[in-house]
Amino acid sequence: MTEAQVQASPKRIGVFGGAFDPPHAAHMALARAAVADLQLDELRIIPTGQAWHKARTLSPVHHRLAMAQLAFSGLPRVVVDPRETQRAGPTYTVDTLRELKAQFSDAELFLIIGEDQAHLLPNWHAWQEVLQLAIICVAEREDLTGARPRFIAPSAHESRFLRLKMPAMPVSATEIRARIAAHQGLAPLVFEPVARYIDDHHLYQTT
Repeated sequence: MTEAQVQASPKRIGVFGGAFDPPHAAHMALARAAVADLQLDELRIIPTGQAWHKARTLSPVHHRLAMAQLAFSGLPRVVVDPRETQRAGPTYTVDTLRELKAQFSDAELFLIIGEDQAHLLPNWHAWQEVLQLAIICVAEREDLTGARPRFIAPSAHESRFLRLKMPAMPVSATEIRARIAAHQGLAPLVFEPVARYIDDHHLYQTT
């Protein structure tokens, strides 16, 4: 590839949203995999603001932003983007993608989601526009039990989906919050600076 072709190539921006309440080892593994496998110029970690689909109340925004900075700031080409936490009203992915497309008009956007989210995609607000704005990159965790249904991209939109292969990592934010409430250790599920922040601010002390 010539220098002129490199300069003409659109910037590749990954979008990885979530509550990050708290961010954990599987989040970090997915961020690393996305940057490497998708050859991203930049991966934006976007903590959600007011999550329309979450039944529970999220931890205060300033705590989730601080933990995301601690977890991801050391990863190359990864930045924490606070835009959704600064938006009034429910947080919708389509609004974030619209903003990013307006900000980076020549960029190619890659939305990183888990298989569980992929199954629910038709329930998302303006989900068909989401498909137009970004390539959907579905993180497939290795399932050693065969219990989880495998996500299959709808044939009408198959070209808008990619797969990210992930190793089996039996860790979730729900489990971590329960471990904290039960006064159990977090290593190696949570990055040590994040675990220290949780302890210093007495987060998740009750389930």
